[in-house]
Amino acid sequence: MPWELQEHAGRHYAVLFHYALPDDAWAVELSEAVPAPAEGDENPDAVVTHLPGAAFLVALVPDEDPNLRPTVRVYSPDDRVVPYEIMRWFMEQVADQVERCRIAFEQGEPEAVE
Repeated sequence: MPWELQEHAGRHYAVLFHYALPDDAWAVELSEAVPAPAEGDENPDAVVTHLPGAAFLVALVPDEDPNLRPTVRVYSPDDRVVPYEIMRWFMEQVADQVERCRIAFEQGEPEAVE
């Protein structure tokens, strides 16, 4: 499951991509990133400092039916503030995933999206 990290005002955020089989859709998850454990330093050039945390926004991007629209689910039991720049970055990632799914569907390859 690939992910991307972004830092904003000293906080780290992650966008994680994976296939959500029950939803027949690609999931693009936004979370606050958590520090990576210090173990596993075999390759110091590939140091991972943060990992995705628990998702609080999940965009579901259907890849088998172009008539289905992407949706965004909010998972947050507490008051969470998402900086505008991070929300914009997340939505750009979602828009890119939608485009990849549409192109793959048109080419008849919905499983080869990510």
